[in-house]
Amino acid sequence: SKSLSDEENLKLFGKCNNPNGHGHNYKARLLISLLFSLQIDPVSGMVINLTDLKEYMQEAIMEPLDHKNLDKDVPYFADIVSTTENVAVFIWENLKKLLPTGTLYKVKVYETDQNIVVYKGEETILE
Repeated sequence: SKSLSDEENLKLFGKCNNPNGHGHNYKARLLISLLFSLQIDPVSGMVINLTDLKEYMQEAIMEPLDHKNLDKDVPYFADIVSTTENVAVFIWENLKKLLPTGTLYKVKVYETDQNIVVYKGEETILE
């Protein structure tokens, strides 16, 4: 965090506090809401076309984040600490712009098998 001293960053982030950054292979899972208020297309039988969903995920997640140094290559994280929580918010905000209104239910980001963040808009749940 740019707002903390080197000592405060070390105390707060431990081994993740590295001036040159450190890598993660995040996994993200999305849950698209199939609420009764959403119309299932009678021809396709889908709420959202899976080809379109894949394109949205490419634009919202893969293009801006894949093989990137979040702190240096992603403008969103210039002033926001690149924690797993903030990665989940970033994904949520990007997907929400592309998906039909009301279809995104939650974003689940795995930093490790033990460090998982679930984000549902303004409600964040640590699992």
